[in-house]
Amino acid sequence: MMQMARGAIHIKGFVFKGLTIAATAVIVAMLVLVVGNIVLNGHQQLSWGFFVKAPEMGMTAGGIFPAIFGTVALVLLMTIAVVPLGVLTAVYLHEYAKPDSRVARLIRVAVGNLAGVPSIVFGLFGLGFFIHFIGGGIDKFLLGGEVAWGQPAIIWASLTLAVLTLPVVIVSTEEALRAVPDDYREASLALGGTKWQTIRKIVLPHSVPGILTGSILAVSRGAGEVAPIMFTGAAYFLPYLPTKLNDQFMELGYHIFVMSTQSPDIEGTKPILYGTVLVLLILTFVLNLLAILIRSRIRMAQRRAR
Repeated sequence: MMQMARGAIHIKGFVFKGLTIAATAVIVAMLVLVVGNIVLNGHQQLSWGFFVKAPEMGMTAGGIFPAIFGTVALVLLMTIAVVPLGVLTAVYLHEYAKPDSRVARLIRVAVGNLAGVPSIVFGLFGLGFFIHFIGGGIDKFLLGGEVAWGQPAIIWASLTLAVLTLPVVIVSTEEALRAVPDDYREASLALGGTKWQTIRKIVLPHSVPGILTGSILAVSRGAGEVAPIMFTGAAYFLPYLPTKLNDQFMELGYHIFVMSTQSPDIEGTKPILYGTVLVLLILTFVLNLLAILIRSRIRMAQRRAR
C-alpha cells in the first residue's frame, strides 16, 4: 500500500512538473512570436536617419526622433515625480505608522484601489485635476487668464503617469524595507542613533536594490502607457521638440496608436509602424537594463562593505 501511495505521489509530482514546464513553454513561445514578428518586420527600418529625422510625407517617410525624445523626457519626469513620493509613503507606512493605525490601513486600501483603476480613468483625472484645476488655476491667478499651463503639456502627462505608477513604487519599496533585518535597526538605536538617522544611514541604503526594482517596473509601465497621455499632453505630430514643461510632445506609444488607427494609408505606414514598435521595445529594454546594472552595482558594493 505504501509503495502504491508513493507511486501515486510520484506520478502526481511528475504531472505537475510537466504542467509547469508546459505553461512556461507557452509563455516563452508567445514572447518569441510577438518579439520575433516585430523584429522581422521592423529591423529594416532601423537606420541613422530613422532615429534622427522627424516624420515626413504623412508618416510614410522620415524618422521618429521627436517621439523618442518625448518618450525619454516623459519617463524621466515621471520617475523624478513618483520615486521620492512613493519611497516617502512606504517609509511612513513601514517605519513610522503603528501596525494598528487607521491612517496606515486607509492608505494601504487607497493604494490597492489605485492599482486597480483603469489607465483611461487616470487620463481623465489628469485632464480634470492637473490641466483644468491646477493649470487653469495658475493661468487665472498668476497670468491674468492667459492660457499657458491650463492646456495639455508634458508636465501634466508626467504627473498623471506618476500617479498611475505610484502603487508599484510604494509596494516594492515597502517590501524592500521589510526585507531589512530588525537587528540592524536595533543595533543603530542601541548605539544612540535617532529614528531618522537609522532610516537614512541603515535602512534606506540596504533597501536601494528593492527601490530600484520598483522604479524599473514603473518605468516599464509608464513607457508603454497611451491612454493617460492622450488627454494630458501627447500630440500626433509636432514640428519642434518640447523645451518647456508646458509644451506638448510626441510619444512612441501614442505615435504607434495613431499610425495604426488614424492614418489614411495604413499599408504605407506599416514599415514605419513596425520600426517604431521595435524602437519602443529597445528603449524600454535599455532603460530597464540601465536600472538593473545600477542595482547590481549597488548590491555588489553592499556585499563588499559587509
